[in-house]
Amino acid sequence: MADLNPEIFGLEVTNYELIKVAYDSYLANSRSSHAKTLKRGEVRGGGKKPWKQKGTGRARFGSTRNPIWRHGGIAGGRTGEENFTKNLARNAKKVAVMQALSVKNADKAVITIADLGVKTGKVKEVVKTLEANKIADKENVLLVVKEKDDLTLRATSNIANVKVVRPTYLNVFDLMNADKVVIVKDAMKDIESWLLGKENK
Repeated sequence: MADLNPEIFGLEVTNYELIKVAYDSYLANSRSSHAKTLKRGEVRGGGKKPWKQKGTGRARFGSTRNPIWRHGGIAGGRTGEENFTKNLARNAKKVAVMQALSVKNADKAVITIADLGVKTGKVKEVVKTLEANKIADKENVLLVVKEKDDLTLRATSNIANVKVVRPTYLNVFDLMNADKVVIVKDAMKDIESWLLGKENK
């Protein structure tokens, strides 16, 4: 196991507010806006006045598509153009990722390996590596690799509980939902370069 940089994996996290903000931001930015309701002018029918204006003793209505009527239009409903995006400063995202990595490391959930052991792209090669590091079958694994090459993708695509990411795609959502964070040694330099903004010599 490689030594972990304390600037990234050894932060003392006493307040989880930034992690929560980054987590919520990820979910909000992943949200699509497809839901759309029909306004009174878009609902079919309602062209005929339901009853005459006066003399019936009832309230006056001009259309059955009025929002207070059953099968009427929706007042203030979704338009399909809502923007749910939550912006978070780039540096704040990086600090949140470092805090999440530190939390996982404190829980002894961060594992570094020399290599993934993929030679032919077979699933059993990755499974063997995970078993060798005492990672249970049902644990959710976030696998951090330097590059997502064809062999790696072929060897991991059919393992339901393993997600493969490159260092610059690390995010709080994936980290906090992973039971184990497995980092291949050659990806560590890229993690440090990205999060600390400098090459680790």
